[in-house]
Amino acid sequence: MNAAEEPLRRWVERLVIGERLCPFASAPWASGRVRIAVCEAADDDGIYRAFLQEAERLLATDPAELETTLLAVPNALGDFADYLDMLAVLEQALAEAGLEGVLQIASFHPDYRFADEAPDDPSHWTNRAPVPVFHLLREDSIARAVATLDDPGVIPRRNRERMRELGIARLRALRDG
Repeated sequence: MNAAEEPLRRWVERLVIGERLCPFASAPWASGRVRIAVCEAADDDGIYRAFLQEAERLLATDPAELETTLLAVPNALGDFADYLDMLAVLEQALAEAGLEGVLQIASFHPDYRFADEAPDDPSHWTNRAPVPVFHLLREDSIARAVATLDDPGVIPRRNRERMRELGIARLRALRDG
């Protein structure tokens, strides 16, 4: 197991699933249908290539075997602005490949910050992972999961409130073990 994988697994289990940040994550995680891929590249080109490989793998694999992929980038994109720049490049790559509506990227970074929140607001922790992560999701899976909820719009609001209830010290403890 790669050194970046263990903290990422702990984050998924304790925060994403444990605090129900994503109410849909538990089933694919428990059934082994979440891939954690670690990209060791420290340059944009290497990250881009790894992203395309993971997108291809996800599309080529039956969702019953592989539902979603977390692409961790532990050796690059430590600066949040650089991460956002790469996110835009990767989203453009999906668009150019005709994959809008097929795949989407959820973004997670150790310094994630919502533009409309104070810098020290615990709500940022809804998207703070131990390393930069690009989460590849199947759009049809999202649509099926969201269809099971009366009001999926409450999820982000509930998550932000929950992070504020927990507070930064508790969130760090959950992340760091």
